[in-house]
Amino acid sequence: MESSRIEKLDDLYRKYAKGLYGYLLRLSGSPSIAEDLVQETFLRATVSLSFYRHEDVKPWLFRIARNIYIDEWRRRQRWKWVPFFDKEEMISPFGTPEQEAIAGETARELEGLIGLLPENYRTIIYLREYEGFSYSELEEALGLTGAQVKVQLHRARQKLKQLGAKEEFLND
Repeated sequence: MESSRIEKLDDLYRKYAKGLYGYLLRLSGSPSIAEDLVQETFLRATVSLSFYRHEDVKPWLFRIARNIYIDEWRRRQRWKWVPFFDKEEMISPFGTPEQEAIAGETARELEGLIGLLPENYRTIIYLREYEGFSYSELEEALGLTGAQVKVQLHRARQKLKQLGAKEEFLND
């Protein structure tokens, strides 16, 4: 592999690996699976990097990561094993104990609700709200039109609100 290509890939890894890991962790619920999927993402990106001509590679990398996650999920479905969220893995190590307790509880509840969403809704919510993707980046990463992105994001948010209201009702 030529040195300029290695440097470009190294730069991409340093810039996007952490975000990809967070995305894949939220999808899979498993740190070890997320690590493996990040590595697989960059392996596939290495193979097709010379063919990719767009300036912004972030949506492209997240699209590869999503496709790899879906492939992995389907493979595990055949073995009747589905990666569920382990809520204890999602606790943030930052803040004061009181802030951490409140933020942790809220984050766990939100993560639990997001985990109940279908994969396409989880993906669009995560990419928009956690990764800060623009609508055009969402279009490219998910292979949707602008109108489809807006509709799917709206439906995902509505479903999340419905689940939140249902959880409040059940907890009372």
